[in-house]
Amino acid sequence: MEKVSELGKKVHVISLGCARNRVDSEVMLGSLMSQDWSVTDDPDQADAVVVNTCGFIESAKEESVQTILDIAELKKSNPELKLVVAGCLTQRYKSQLVEGLPEVDLFIGTDEFPKISDFLSENLPKGTLKAKRTHYLYDGSLPKKNTLTSSSAYVKVAEGCQHNCAFCIIPAIRGKLRSRPIPNVVAEVQNLAAEGVKEINLIAQDLAAYGRDWGSSDLLELLKKLVKIEGIEWIRLLYVYPENISEEFIDFFAREAKLVKYLDIPVQHASDRILKLMNRDVSKDEMRQIFAKLRERVPGVSIRTSVMVGFPGETQADFEELKSFVEEQKFNHLGCFSYSKEEGTVAGRMSEQVDEDVKALRLSEIMGIQREISRAHQEAFVGTYQQVLVKGLSEETDLLGEGRLSTQAPEVDGVVYINEGRFIPGAIQSVLITEAHDYDLVGKIVDMEELDETVIH
Repeated sequence: MEKVSELGKKVHVISLGCARNRVDSEVMLGSLMSQDWSVTDDPDQADAVVVNTCGFIESAKEESVQTILDIAELKKSNPELKLVVAGCLTQRYKSQLVEGLPEVDLFIGTDEFPKISDFLSENLPKGTLKAKRTHYLYDGSLPKKNTLTSSSAYVKVAEGCQHNCAFCIIPAIRGKLRSRPIPNVVAEVQNLAAEGVKEINLIAQDLAAYGRDWGSSDLLELLKKLVKIEGIEWIRLLYVYPENISEEFIDFFAREAKLVKYLDIPVQHASDRILKLMNRDVSKDEMRQIFAKLRERVPGVSIRTSVMVGFPGETQADFEELKSFVEEQKFNHLGCFSYSKEEGTVAGRMSEQVDEDVKALRLSEIMGIQREISRAHQEAFVGTYQQVLVKGLSEETDLLGEGRLSTQAPEVDGVVYINEGRFIPGAIQSVLITEAHDYDLVGKIVDMEELDETVIH
């Protein structure tokens, strides 16, 4: 194919869905920037717009398609604009998208997206599909543009998933678990540290399963190397399934200072009957035991979870079990989702699908309970001094600064608004918490050297 010079061209990338998808978007940005593309925040000024889609549940699919159609409107005033659709939706629906979205110039799946700069430099026919299954595994040596802040980054340590949850289409889209070699991950984190990154957010479908595709769990071996990297101060573990949390992991997690005392542990449900139907390898009592051990051995640990309402066959009694579990466990952070009937999944073929109105009511009830729990957790911070990783000016208003506690993950949890004192973007600073809201906190920067150590909480 004849190559086309892209010198001076601009790209706008829209990343939808989870943090794992965001890393793929960062790889695409890195690929394009290495070939002299520049990045623009304004799609109207772009020569190419990439929509990196999510295809996990119905609402995500609808958002992806609507975003594609919105960008397609720009082609009416700019016919030369290249519209690229990447990610899970492309991988899942392939030819259906090509036929249904003639406005799109290029479709790229979940394995071939690192080649985006090569594809855009070729005179490919409109509607070209690049979605071969290659068992792609992310390599930390690839060019990558961090899209969080200068002090924080996501690091994806594995692709795919080894679980077979009845409701989930991810293994069909992303494939089975493929763990990155430990030296490769370590090298990436070392490079990020050299760039000034202080916080690493490790992600995978299930971090606790890292290395199981090699025949053993190697998460601890990886962590032991990462905590030794100079410059990295916070290491956060996202998406750790409860059935794979070992005693050895809890011991190391408890004593290692760089591992922030925060875990995202998806439970999905608390009815053993529903958990079995979901094909989850854990029971309610086992989850109780794991949470009890964590709270006993890691004082102050912050636990985030996700639960699902409306799974096929969920009765009112099952839902009451879930409610009681949420009230009992008092999770620091919780996300609740309505079950989405997805073709190609075991649950999608089940009878006794729950009415959409019932799902909506149950979701609202769970989130109402969690709002009160969250407010109580937040109020306990008032009057205490906390370490905050400062982002900079708030996205809400330039009259406030914004940052996060180590117990607040980027994008999914609340933030700390800073209304007094000199804040330093990218620094970890001491903040006196003065106000609490349902999910966010407010505080002022303090000089800890001027404070008597006896008053520090």
